[in-house]
Amino acid sequence: MSLKRALLAGVATMVLAGCSSVPSAQRMAERQAAYAQAAGAPVNHFSFFVPMWSWEPLGSDQVAVYTKPKEAWLLDVPGCTELPYANSIGVTSNLHQVSINFDKVVTGRSQLACTIRRIRPVDLDKLKALQQAQRPVTTEPRQG
Repeated sequence: MSLKRALLAGVATMVLAGCSSVPSAQRMAERQAAYAQAAGAPVNHFSFFVPMWSWEPLGSDQVAVYTKPKEAWLLDVPGCTELPYANSIGVTSNLHQVSINFDKVVTGRSQLACTIRRIRPVDLDKLKALQQAQRPVTTEPRQG
């Protein structure tokens, strides 16, 4: 009887895990779209002084890197398959400059470095406004 219960619990867990991935994929698509809309024109490089403030993976092809609390960059790193699963990342630089087609994002998992193909500055005020618009709040009066 306990084997049956364990098997049933395993099947239920897999079904719930499968259902929960749909909203996650939708959230990731919304985040990618918001960053893309808030990103400016491509640049060839940006200044980078260690340590990195924060970062956010946006799938296996993009990452948002916050160099300061109010400064972010959208990096295109095509085919960086380890990026969505990385616990930490590193960004290479030369003389405190991160440059396209030269510097890389290192995921730390398998130490495979992903070449940065495009850099765009992120307008954080615009990003915040887009994120607020994605979370509409509906209010209803209480019934007394």
